[in-house]
Amino acid sequence: MKKRSTEEFECVPYICTLLNSSLWTYYGITKPGSYLVATVNGFGVIVEIVYISLFLIYAPPRTRAKTGTLVGIVDVVVFTGTVFLTQFGMEGEMRINVIGFMGAALNIVMYASPLSAMRLVWITKSVEYMPFLLSLFMFLNGAVWTFYAFLVQDWYLGVPNGSGFVLGFAQLALYSIYRTSKPSKSVSGDLDDGWQHRRLLPPSTSDVTQTHAANTV
Repeated sequence: MKKRSTEEFECVPYICTLLNSSLWTYYGITKPGSYLVATVNGFGVIVEIVYISLFLIYAPPRTRAKTGTLVGIVDVVVFTGTVFLTQFGMEGEMRINVIGFMGAALNIVMYASPLSAMRLVWITKSVEYMPFLLSLFMFLNGAVWTFYAFLVQDWYLGVPNGSGFVLGFAQLALYSIYRTSKPSKSVSGDLDDGWQHRRLLPPSTSDVTQTHAANTV
């Protein structure tokens, strides 16, 4: 909002998180005694709608069109189709199981998304690209929801959040190993700056002449 620009941020994480929160809200409403799941994820729906609205306001026209299309397909068509299919085509436990399975699958994918950041930490030997607080709260969130799922015997909540707990622990372990390390100059240069200095066109004749003269001197 301060820069009035979305810069290089992608819209996909916000769109997928909105679908994920919407599915879990629907799951919490559908399954008896799961209103805690519905209220927490209902708040998530509100937050993600705000994020996406801001993205649509400040994104360039082409990105705005792409974002609007994805929101329509993922968050409107897919979610509405899921509600319609489960409400009119299924009953009882089958309905709850299908909603829970879809939510769990999407949750596992979202929890696995930081694996690319972990790979980058492993390559660069630096935690510069993996924020500590994000890893910490991923770990705590996975732990609390896994414990809650164990208490209520809900494996659709337990499996994805258990995965998040394990991945969060792995991120914290990596952080503890590399928190004092500095990235290798050669690796960090390749990742961050190398492409900026790469010529897009072959050097001109004058460049070659000047380089040759400098080397001769």
